[in-house]
Amino acid sequence: MSAEANKKLIQQIFTDSASRSGTTFVDYLADDAVWVQTGQCSWSGSFKGKDAITNGLFAHLRALLADRPRTLAFNFIAEGDIVVVEAKGDNVTKSGERYDNEYCMVWRVENGRITQIKEYCDTALVERVLGPFPKLQPRAVS
Repeated sequence: MSAEANKKLIQQIFTDSASRSGTTFVDYLADDAVWVQTGQCSWSGSFKGKDAITNGLFAHLRALLADRPRTLAFNFIAEGDIVVVEAKGDNVTKSGERYDNEYCMVWRVENGRITQIKEYCDTALVERVLGPFPKLQPRAVS
């Protein structure tokens, strides 16, 4: 796919996120995709494989939030198979606390499939509002 096609795919994912609907992300996520959460907190590390991303990382996040996660993107830069996105969360936890992190995310799209997402955010905010990531959640394909 071209850089422009990759950019349009990622834009659609964020359009879905903004409306808290859609399955574009999961539909285009490669089975062996990797989500890299940068930083030095308990959430940091690599979630390897579609199952670890959707049923590990995202399932735990969804369990903490009052509604489906919402992230609003405001800048997209695409070159080759890389799309860089600046975004801001718009979320409330089940306990009523705001969780509005700011993100820079680097997406790799190869042959129409999302193969890697590298997320940069305020990890101190993650830990303070969401608490530690459970050690038993899946992070990698066995």
